[in-house]
Amino acid sequence: MAKLIIVGGGIGGLAAALAVARQGHGVLVLERAPQFAEIGAGIQLAPNGLHALDRLGLGDAVRSTAVQMDELRFMDGVTGERVAGLDLTEAYRERFGNPYAVVHRAELHTKLLEACRAAEGIELRSAATATGYEQDAAGATVVLEDGERLTADALIGADGIHSAIRGQLVGDGAPRNSGITVYRAIIPMEQVPEELRHLTSVTWWTGPGCHFVHYPIAGGKYLNLAASSDNKAVEAVAGVPATDGDIRREFASLGEDAQRLLALGEGWKSWVLVDRDPVDTWTDGRVALLGDAAHPMLHYVAQGACQGLEDAVVLGDLLDCGAGELPQRFEKFNAERRERTGRIQLLARESIKLWHTSGAAASDRNAVLAGFSRDELHDYVAWMHGHRTDDTATAATAATAAALTAPNGDQR
Repeated sequence: MAKLIIVGGGIGGLAAALAVARQGHGVLVLERAPQFAEIGAGIQLAPNGLHALDRLGLGDAVRSTAVQMDELRFMDGVTGERVAGLDLTEAYRERFGNPYAVVHRAELHTKLLEACRAAEGIELRSAATATGYEQDAAGATVVLEDGERLTADALIGADGIHSAIRGQLVGDGAPRNSGITVYRAIIPMEQVPEELRHLTSVTWWTGPGCHFVHYPIAGGKYLNLAASSDNKAVEAVAGVPATDGDIRREFASLGEDAQRLLALGEGWKSWVLVDRDPVDTWTDGRVALLGDAAHPMLHYVAQGACQGLEDAVVLGDLLDCGAGELPQRFEKFNAERRERTGRIQLLARESIKLWHTSGAAASDRNAVLAGFSRDELHDYVAWMHGHRTDDTATAATAATAAALTAPNGDQR
């Protein structure tokens, strides 16, 4: 069988390692950090992400520590009014075959890492920073920062939005700065007043030029807080500490309940949100991109991790081949994934209008959302949440996706 190198030891890279190794290939995963670890806080997993984890043999392990949600709750953050809710209970779970769950990002990463360490054929190497690649007809070579070269039959770049492999393969420069800053914090649930805990919902509070989302993680021990402000940030910072004063200033327009929750946050850190435009091609011979290296997206439809997991499973399924066929299988992977991921990238951008409107536009938005029935809301998300990596998409699902993401389509 073949030997592959995966650059990037995050969620997508480790998932890809598991999927590829199951085809009998050898895998070397390179991580630039001193150790394999994941930063960040909460992460949302729709049924499509859990389906992918089921395919990797980790679905039960993730569900055992995840918190299953009963509702995606949409609140007018200024008035405190509950506008609408996407029901995630029995009908949703039966239709899409899995719950909607939230986990701590580190918990998910740890389960993937443990599975990789236990798997035959997977080697993990940290403190290895890739700067580019070389290739010929026989193989691909990753070039490391210290000049070392490692050669295999193929190379997968899963090294995130600032991917060095993408920089060479696509060459599209720096990521696109959205100008939106997200502030994140985690607080022990015991510190949250009972009436504000919302233990089984992902709750959004929307306001003019901002919104605030929270949900429980770590089995309900903590509340994950993420507040986004369209503050026209010009520098794409990551993990920079923020003060309580920053939070009060940026989210002063939100009402009493949202303010009470924000005031509980401690140790806030900030990130300026970045993404990239969809591209048609993310393969080059024996080199391919995956996850955020291929299709980085804003977090407004909570699909970034799910799409990386889907990538891993689809790629693994396609690599039931020898080393000589890898370039062709990479091209097929690209062709199968680019339309779906590109639609989600663009929808995530478009969704900013949903969260950050004000005045009459916000009132109109509220009226439209409140008018949806449960089944209509399920229909709206079906093309994303209901997708299974082991199923062929139905014509109805494809038509729904096209309608939702058409330039002049109804984005609601």
